Amino acid sequence: MAAMAWRLPTQLATPGKLHHHNDSKTTAYQSSFSWCRTLAADHLLPSSSSSSSSSRSTIIGTNTRRLVRCTARAGVGAVNLAPGTPVRPTSILVVGATGTLGRQIVRRALDEGYDVRCLVRPRPAPADFLRDWGATVVNADLSKPETIPATLVGIHTVIDCATGRPEEPIKTVDWEGKVALIQCAKAMGIQKFVFYSIHNCDKHPEVPLMEIKYCTEKFLQDSGLNHVIIRLCGFMQGIIGQYAVPILEEKSVWGTDAPTRIAYMDTQDVARLTFVALRNEKVNGKLLTFAGPRAWTTQEVITLCERFAGQEANVTTVPVSVLRVTRQLTRLFEWTNDVADRLAFSEVLSSDTVFSVPMNETFSLLGVDGKDIVTLEKYLQDYFTNILKKLKDLKAQSKQSDIYF
Repeated sequence: MAAMAWRLPTQLATPGKLHHHNDSKTTAYQSSFSWCRTLAADHLLPSSSSSSSSSRSTIIGTNTRRLVRCTARAGVGAVNLAPGTPVRPTSILVVGATGTLGRQIVRRALDEGYDVRCLVRPRPAPADFLRDWGATVVNADLSKPETIPATLVGIHTVIDCATGRPEEPIKTVDWEGKVALIQCAKAMGIQKFVFYSIHNCDKHPEVPLMEIKYCTEKFLQDSGLNHVIIRLCGFMQGIIGQYAVPILEEKSVWGTDAPTRIAYMDTQDVARLTFVALRNEKVNGKLLTFAGPRAWTTQEVITLCERFAGQEANVTTVPVSVLRVTRQLTRLFEWTNDVADRLAFSEVLSSDTVFSVPMNETFSLLGVDGKDIVTLEKYLQDYFTNILKKLKDLKAQSKQSDIYF
């Protein structure tokens, strides 16, 4: 059997082949990376009766680069393993279970009675908290495809929350690893696959992570797996480390001068809506976008944190122009290419962009009440109330324990 090849560029520009990127926008950027990955599927995919491919190519910026194509042959056949032991519909595998969203998915699944298996990388500090909650933990690594198939045995549904670590090349986990995971899921007869993507990823081919997310969406759609794709705008939990904690510790809060607006959502709400969607047959094969009740600018978030913390923030503003210059400099060296890729994402988040969508249709489809979604004001108020109370209690205990001679 012939091997299967995927070539994924940072920018893909053949109109109509994969998506409708604006040509004037894509020509304004220079490709920051490209790669060609060949995955031998013989040990995973016993048959290859059907295939679909999509390709894009581009010449970007003042420097002309050779055309790079993204070709994904995903419509592969899986072995019919019947008759065999039936797989329980409640058996799920959570990939990326230790992350901000992943751990909420695990908690929600356990609360709703699912049998949860968590795929985590071998690590010096084991993910014991997942076992304490009642989940099963298996060690595997998306960057090592040979470790994946065993984790899927007896699994009905895969929920993919994984993303690469900051110190890793973006393509290692977020593209090559996801391709291998989807291939294995298809070959092992997984009944449903849930993939989390990024809102507007199809509109920003200049950002490697967003381009990869979009290509992964297409690859999953072409695979033939029963799936649900969920695009996310932003997590409320991320605000805590970025703004709330520095304000409480009287440290600098970093922001930009751009009017970007993000509709943050509590990851607990994301998890709850995910399992509502999982049980709703009308959602199969659909692409959903989850967004919070309101989109906020960076300055509005900081002002909100200041109000609940009862103190002013020491804000250090980074102009968008500085991010652009820094990104250009980091692209000059191969060992800083990954930094440039991540700065590209920061640049989009620092532009005049709105990461939000109306949720009325989604709420109607899922049969949920939008009033039950936590607002950012409520989330931050609860956080600061609890933290300030704990700080006050600690201060009181500290005074009581003082001993004078």
